[in-house]
Amino acid sequence: MAIAHSLPPALPGFEHIRRRWDDNLGTVNARILPGELYVTASDEGVTTTLGSCISACIRDRVSGIGGMNHFMLPSDGSDPAALKASNLSAATRYGNHAMEHLINAIMRNGGRRENLEVKIFGGGRIIANMTDVGLRNIAFVRHYLAMEGLQIASQDVGDVFPRMVAYFPATGRVRVKRLRSLHNNTIASQEQKYIESIKRQPVSGDVELF
Repeated sequence: MAIAHSLPPALPGFEHIRRRWDDNLGTVNARILPGELYVTASDEGVTTTLGSCISACIRDRVSGIGGMNHFMLPSDGSDPAALKASNLSAATRYGNHAMEHLINAIMRNGGRRENLEVKIFGGGRIIANMTDVGLRNIAFVRHYLAMEGLQIASQDVGDVFPRMVAYFPATGRVRVKRLRSLHNNTIASQEQKYIESIKRQPVSGDVELF
């Protein structure tokens, strides 16, 4: 007989994220899709699958409050290796928005900025003949974190394969599985739909960090 596992309460604003008990992880798992983020104060996992997209996994290393986002910069044709502080393109503002929402949600729920631990994943070039969107995403997130004075504790980015990432904010542990190329078309199709959706939406207003 299967054992029923109760879900810990979700933090306000994250009730819509899909969660269930995961036997493989041995914990409750929140599964996020492109454009989503999840923050928790409970001992649960957060997972996603990345192709060209980036996930930042951030937590307060003292309290264990933390979470993960999943985002991609819409392309504006600029050089991915030439992001500057003065670059105010819609693409860069979108990335700022994705990162600041994650950090703000952690701090709003009791995290402290001086305790933040950051790990980044993704940015793979999963389709050989496509522009290297992944490189642009990696350049952005590294630049953003440097400008915010946040060091990267661990990373697995770039290369030519997609990744499945499981993050456990309570401990900071991360499990990364590099997927075989047969998954590439499915993941690329999912990311293309995501990019088309954010092209149709205006970039949200500026977000101030606490």
